[in-house]
Amino acid sequence: MAASSSLFSCSTHMDVLAPTISKCPKDVVRCHSKISYKEPSYLKSTCYPISRFLCMNNLSKCDKMKKTWQRDGIHCFSEGHKFQLDDVLDAQQFDRDILNAIFEVARDMENIERNSPESQILKGYLMATLFYEPSTRTRLSFESAMRRLGGEVLTTENAREFSSAAKGETLEDTIRTVEGYSDLIVLRHFESGAARRAAAIASVPIVNAGDGPGQHPSQALLDVYTIEREIGKLDGIKVGLVGDLANGRTVRSLAYLLAKYKDVKIYFVSPDVVKMKDDIKDYLTSKGVDWKESSDLVEVASECDVVYQTRIQKERFGERLDLYEKARGKYIVNQNILKVMQRHAVVMHPLPRLDEITLDVDADPRAAYFRQAKYGLYIRMALLKLLLVGW
Repeated sequence: MAASSSLFSCSTHMDVLAPTISKCPKDVVRCHSKISYKEPSYLKSTCYPISRFLCMNNLSKCDKMKKTWQRDGIHCFSEGHKFQLDDVLDAQQFDRDILNAIFEVARDMENIERNSPESQILKGYLMATLFYEPSTRTRLSFESAMRRLGGEVLTTENAREFSSAAKGETLEDTIRTVEGYSDLIVLRHFESGAARRAAAIASVPIVNAGDGPGQHPSQALLDVYTIEREIGKLDGIKVGLVGDLANGRTVRSLAYLLAKYKDVKIYFVSPDVVKMKDDIKDYLTSKGVDWKESSDLVEVASECDVVYQTRIQKERFGERLDLYEKARGKYIVNQNILKVMQRHAVVMHPLPRLDEITLDVDADPRAAYFRQAKYGLYIRMALLKLLLVGW
């Protein structure tokens, strides 16, 4: 289909190596294998599907290239081929070339018309949304994405209370049961690492829709897509991450993805009790990303292309409400912040918001957070299409 017909480039799929780009000859077919590489000590070892190409016709022409591909594990984004990932669990799974290819599919998803053949590409597929924590945008956008592509949905909104989890059923048993009813599971859980546990035993794709304070990869994908659509570039940008950086899974995943682009500078602006954790700072440093902590939101906003605001997450403080009250309301995006922002810059927010962005900001064209939510629909349509039917 059109969503993938223009995607026919190859690249290495090893984050620990500098990517190389090469063209895929027409006379190749591919088979799949898996390799494993180990991230730094604070990350888990992860297996990713890799494409291998075997030249079938002109062996003399392709022999040298074939050996290089087989050695390096190159993947290709051509129509009808399998998606490189079995599950979407964390931001570290993606390299720049996969991100660019996903964004191309998302752009095509923006143009799908109702009742067109493209709107039925997931007809006959069933997605289960299994949410152990509250959600509005993530759950509804995944369900909307599935239905807009002709698929069906099984859903539970509060699995922590209204599923067999309330009776003591383990996550693993729930996953083994639900996979028998569906072709893909979108999981939100209150424990970090829950999505990886689910993927380890599931025979259908698992999409991490947020695992406690861990990660939220589909949100990070839509955030980067939003930046590209709004700012027009991803290399050489300055991004201010503001608010609850210790508990915010969205900013953690976003930091991982921003590290894949050149000459990016990231500012961390947060109350002391919710500063960005050292594992993210160490990762950015290891990737050569320039980052800085600041207590001056006005100064940061004046320099940044993106001010990414987040709410202080009361639910992560447990009984320490005194710390929550200490952090809440310290950094607010209001008219004073808009006055110092550059004309091309945007304000983003994963939503929901409380009082960290004042309502009068909404009328400013630089307020991109509701457009950001809409972009999320197209990214999730792209992910579902790729996971279930491929490129």
